[in-house]
Amino acid sequence: MEYVFHTPIPLPWLVADTVTALVSLLVVAFIIRKAKHPVSVILEGFAFVFLYAGLFENFAVVNGWYVYGRSLLMFGDVPLSVPLIEMDVFLVGLWLLQKMDVPDWCKPFILGLFGMLQDFSLDPVAVRQVFTVNGVTSGRWTWLLEPGMANILSTIPVYNFPGWMLIMMYATIYVLLGRRWFRRSGYKPAIGYLYPFIALLLAMTTMVTPLSSFLLWLQPFFAKGSQAEWIMLAFHLAFPCLLLLLFWRGRMKSAVSLTGDLPIFAVAVVFHLMDIGAALAGGFSEVLPLVVASSVAHIALLGLIYYLGRRVKSEPRVDMCFVGP
Repeated sequence: MEYVFHTPIPLPWLVADTVTALVSLLVVAFIIRKAKHPVSVILEGFAFVFLYAGLFENFAVVNGWYVYGRSLLMFGDVPLSVPLIEMDVFLVGLWLLQKMDVPDWCKPFILGLFGMLQDFSLDPVAVRQVFTVNGVTSGRWTWLLEPGMANILSTIPVYNFPGWMLIMMYATIYVLLGRRWFRRSGYKPAIGYLYPFIALLLAMTTMVTPLSSFLLWLQPFFAKGSQAEWIMLAFHLAFPCLLLLLFWRGRMKSAVSLTGDLPIFAVAVVFHLMDIGAALAGGFSEVLPLVVASSVAHIALLGLIYYLGRRVKSEPRVDMCFVGP
């Protein structure tokens, strides 16, 4: 396999990192153009990467849950592209949810579903992109599974996918509360600069509490790696779908367009297509059905939202972060 740069980086890893960086720049550019308070939203993304997702990923590496291969840009022991992917999914997910007529309390779970669908194509491919660099053999990332743990495709613990639910859910809860605080302050700049850091630090704190173990494998009633992880995976997939059926039912607050809201669709589509392409190029036929199924489900859901949103004729009624009154 071809390597580039003085420190060898496998080409598929470099391609994934480069695509992630370009998509992240697209998201930031649209935030600057479209947001009513772009500094606050960009600070949300910054805090998400460096005080929440990136910090937690390093915490997981230190605790021996998984390890990462070396990348061009690292945040500690974690490639920067990993929290950037999570940030992109989070920010565009909130953007989309502002346009959907759904109660605020439903939004953390629905955004968690978006995250899980994204990871169902990402993770199975990344763990199979294995190379030997400087005498060390590693996947783009590698789960350190203990014998007998509940797993998917023999390489990924079941709890990994509900883990994306928790990452998105905690961040959404605290950021929405922070945005409400900002709004009620009359959009005081100091509050707009402060709440993203408080919100994401609270999310990080919540992530390492016993609540997460309960929501992933029902601790203290069951242990990590038990079959209870399958129960929680089914719950985290079914519950947001039920919320969509009961509390959304296709209602939209404001119009959706492919040009004006491009990142909402580009993040999911580009990352899924990258995963499908990497699975085909790498010959990972055993994961291709899951990768394609999650990609189709995610893109189909976004397509439905786009179809319903483009029919909205009224003036937008979104929250404070993106275009609206």
